[in-house]
Amino acid sequence: MRKFFIFSLIGIAIIAIAVALIGYLQVKKAKSFSPEERVVFTEQGLTITVFYNRPSKKGREIFGELVPYNEVWRTGANEATTFETSEDLQIEGHTLKAGKYSLWTIPRENTWTIIFNEEHGQWGVNSEGKPNRNPERDVLEVDVHAVKQDQVFEQFTITFEKTGGSEAEMVLIWDKTVVSMPFSF
Repeated sequence: MRKFFIFSLIGIAIIAIAVALIGYLQVKKAKSFSPEERVVFTEQGLTITVFYNRPSKKGREIFGELVPYNEVWRTGANEATTFETSEDLQIEGHTLKAGKYSLWTIPRENTWTIIFNEEHGQWGVNSEGKPNRNPERDVLEVDVHAVKQDQVFEQFTITFEKTGGSEAEMVLIWDKTVVSMPFSF
């Protein structure tokens, strides 16, 4: 009886380890298709850090199909993208307080809505495939222009460009779409 009990415990432990390993490998595989990226912008004492996962086009039609128009997008792949600022920012006449946020977008053909939400650290979609965001925790929404261009960008990219003394812009690029969100600090 004692041997049976020991073998049962060993069996349960092996199954638990196998399940954990399978889960880990699934997340690792997803991340290999959309690698993690950390972008840091520093200027005049300001530090902005964006952490996101970079999906690739792979011959697909991106905006309007893979990423539907007029629906909230996690702005990358895997986990919800995070945006952290060490100082208050002025964005389209609104103040974004220093802090850490999840970054969401609503793509449209000519304009996008950029959403900062006070929740962060969650997976980007829930079990139903819907954005894993509580809209009641949104702290700022701004509309910005989207521009179509001829050049195709294979991998989703977030970057920052300084445009003036205390002015810059966050730029989102994927496929043939470029979105720029100006801000000052």
